[in-house]
Amino acid sequence: GSVSFDRGSNMKNIVLSLAGAAALLATPALGADLRMATKAPAVAYVSPWDLAVGGAIMNDYVFRGITQSNHKPSVAAYFEPRFNLSSTLQLYAGIAGESISLPNTAAAEIDFYAGIRPTLGPVAFDLGVWYYYYPGGTCYNGALVGCVALPAQPARFIKSDLSFWELYAKATWTLTDALALGANFYYTPSFLNSGAAGEYLSGTAKFTGPTMANGIGWYVSGEVGYQWLGTTDAFYGVAGAIVGGGVVPAAFAAGIPLPSYATWNAGIGFTYKAVTLDLRYSDTNLSALNCYAFTSDPGATVGAIGSTINPGAFNSNWCGATFIAKLSFDTTLAALK
Repeated sequence: GSVSFDRGSNMKNIVLSLAGAAALLATPALGADLRMATKAPAVAYVSPWDLAVGGAIMNDYVFRGITQSNHKPSVAAYFEPRFNLSSTLQLYAGIAGESISLPNTAAAEIDFYAGIRPTLGPVAFDLGVWYYYYPGGTCYNGALVGCVALPAQPARFIKSDLSFWELYAKATWTLTDALALGANFYYTPSFLNSGAAGEYLSGTAKFTGPTMANGIGWYVSGEVGYQWLGTTDAFYGVAGAIVGGGVVPAAFAAGIPLPSYATWNAGIGFTYKAVTLDLRYSDTNLSALNCYAFTSDPGATVGAIGSTINPGAFNSNWCGATFIAKLSFDTTLAALK
């Protein structure tokens, strides 16, 4: 019933027990909880890749003051992968699509674009190239073999392929959290594949108001721009037509000088999370005569007086004042995380 105590053997057992415990903690497969206590904190991985997507529906698709949908509703969508080289330098490429109603009855507008977005302090730049692709068009020109001549007036002169590319440079200066100013410049050697070079320069301003208690944000913004256009190729040339008792200059047989014009828009927008409702007024200083010469609007009306580039005296409302209501959705993968 008694227990003997051997000081030597007990000390030996203590030493062996401590050695065994040390070996146990050193074993890689064991002691995970203890090793967590001394491990450096993990750093969350942030991918340099991002993706922006969005869509919109609007009562009128207006491009630089001129309707692309015959003043009828249009839908749009885009898909834009992005790669962030750093917090101030981003590469991107994208594809977008819009429903349209152009004189050549093209099926749609499909846009391919790519560029780089560097940021220097409060100024964000955007430099890139944009390709506008209009598949499924029909050539309308009674004077050319292979093109369709419509018996009904107005006569329609439009190429089957209006596709073209532009280079662009944009800058946005964020003065405060509420106010941003912008400048945009675009260049193409052949606007709408007309043979006429085009340059577009505009200035923008946007004031973003404080978010309301219900989570709805709001802003007011506007743009003033000018579109310079050169002379078309011979497809759009006119010659020999009588205008006000005279004859169209023979030089116009090789192409007409497209009218350059000013355009402007102003509006108010409301945002809720990723949804935006934008209400906007847009207009240009193009006359109805020059608007037809530029657009070949199939719904134009016949006026009493023509011009050297529009001897048929057709008048179009495609370039006039219009109201645009646009409901859009825009988000990124980073915003969804």
